[in-house]
Amino acid sequence: MLKELIVAIVVLLGLTTSSYADMASGVEAMNRGDFPAAIKEFKPLAKKGNVDAQLQMGYLYYHGKGVKQDYTEASKWLKKAAAQGNDYAQFNLGKMYASGKGVKQDDKEAVRYYRLAAEAGSVDGRLALGLAYVSGAGVEKNEKEAAKWIRMAADQGSPRARGILGKLYALGTGVPQSDAEAIHWYRLAAEAGDSDAQASLGMVYYMGKGTVKDLLQAYVWSTLAADAGVAIAKDIQGLAEKELTSAQLAGARKRVAQWKRK
Repeated sequence: MLKELIVAIVVLLGLTTSSYADMASGVEAMNRGDFPAAIKEFKPLAKKGNVDAQLQMGYLYYHGKGVKQDYTEASKWLKKAAAQGNDYAQFNLGKMYASGKGVKQDDKEAVRYYRLAAEAGSVDGRLALGLAYVSGAGVEKNEKEAAKWIRMAADQGSPRARGILGKLYALGTGVPQSDAEAIHWYRLAAEAGDSDAQASLGMVYYMGKGTVKDLLQAYVWSTLAADAGVAIAKDIQGLAEKELTSAQLAGARKRVAQWKRK
């Protein structure tokens, strides 16, 4: 749930020299995998209100690194960081409320935290809030609001948001229906490695919807998606393969290999 990436330390200027050294020592311990040592450095700082240390404590308890895994304890530290306006903590608390890990499951509370993160500029928070408006989980369904927040996340470069925005344009959900816009967003997401967008782009090229039918492109994108585990892409891959000549198929497979090397 929390990203499998050590939280970057970005707010150190307000620390005393001693606190800075303790924080740096904790980060070094994290980087070498010595989590008990990291906790020894982070916990006193977290108790004093250092938001970065609070984030690290939340991460460590959530994943059970250096301590027994404890979602409730993780949520405690994330709430402290979230209360200080940290959008990373706000987004992840939203996910915890949505799943009921460490807190009582509450979609409305999840949306509240997603909104805080979204309004602070979090790309993940914006996408999560947009999807909540799509599903109606914790908030009344609103297609225009969904499209607004998903578009904001897409403009920030989120491949997943871009792929979803493509689907909204394809269906005319919350935005004017536009096959051209759908293809535009599918391509941006697909080129960034989003497998669902790759599958959608492969289907668009196979069907010739909003563009000229292109079996080679259909095969390339559906193969990339199928190899990533998107089941429906395998069907498009198979259909395109049957219609390609041997020479075309060889060229398409070469392009797939080139994409995978990028």
